[in-house]
Amino acid sequence: MTAALIWCPFGDAEGAETVAGMLLDERLVACANILPAVRSLYRWNGERGAGAEVAVLFKTRADLLEAAIARLEALHPYDSPAIAGWRCDAAGAATLDWLEADCGGPKV
Repeated sequence: MTAALIWCPFGDAEGAETVAGMLLDERLVACANILPAVRSLYRWNGERGAGAEVAVLFKTRADLLEAAIARLEALHPYDSPAIAGWRCDAAGAATLDWLEADCGGPKV
């Protein structure tokens, strides 16, 4: 089993918590670290911009990565959210055990 991470900014903590809660309830992720006070500088539609955002680092299993990203994109309040996901090259044994136990469908 391989771990995966997803990085995604949100406009505010409330929106981040709502979406994170849904992904947790649906067992697509095992954790969402919400990082406050992210200053974003960006280019969008040919224009430079800046803003305050809240970033979330989601932890999941690699086999759930695409499903988690698709669901995150569907739930996100932005029209075109910036979502980046990747498979981890390495993770601790305890982390892998936790992800195996807490992601991927109802426990039996």
